[in-house]
Amino acid sequence: MNHTRETDDNRDPLRLPLIIVITVTLLAAVGVGIFGLVIAPHRQAQPAPTTSTGLPSPPESTSSTPNGSPTSMSDPETFARWAASALFDWDTATMNPADVTDKLIVVADPSGDETPGLASDIANYLPDQATWATLRGYATRQWLQIDTVVVPDAWGQAKQQAEPGQILPGTVAYTISGTRHREGVWNTQPTSYTAPATFTLFIVCAPSYPDCHLLRLSLPEQPLN
Repeated sequence: MNHTRETDDNRDPLRLPLIIVITVTLLAAVGVGIFGLVIAPHRQAQPAPTTSTGLPSPPESTSSTPNGSPTSMSDPETFARWAASALFDWDTATMNPADVTDKLIVVADPSGDETPGLASDIANYLPDQATWATLRGYATRQWLQIDTVVVPDAWGQAKQQAEPGQILPGTVAYTISGTRHREGVWNTQPTSYTAPATFTLFIVCAPSYPDCHLLRLSLPEQPLN
């Protein structure tokens, strides 16, 4: 199947699974993600500062348009921040895991080559349906407070190991570090939980495409450094 790319390089791009294999070899990072608190009777969180409504309010996410897309689709760092927030910011009262996935798949690899892998990557970050239902019972919301967005040194090493032309121009990795917040209600009392969050997004922007696209994600807590 032919796909139009805004580049005259006809050689096949390096597929991100291979890039991840290279960088995982560098970091010896193999494992599964660990999700945070399920606010449940056997584990009570500490009360959080509350607003007049009785619940803490998450901070505003990266600026986005009414349809949820970032206001700047062409700036790599702005896009990376938006994608990170889209991955972590959800409300069980109004959303399902598929809603999070759909928002990110819309901006996936235009060729479709990386889309199945990206869908699998996203699933690593989300509670399964049973856990989501439990969280909904406690009115759970989650959001990400982003502290740093950096291009990791390991990405430069991966690019050096790639053959010329194997990585599409404009492909870049960003490692996001911040804090994952969850809040909900237990026994009519607001409760909250926080945990560090760090991960890497792989995106491709100009000159290969006029707008940025999300290619793959690292495993949770298994970022490139």
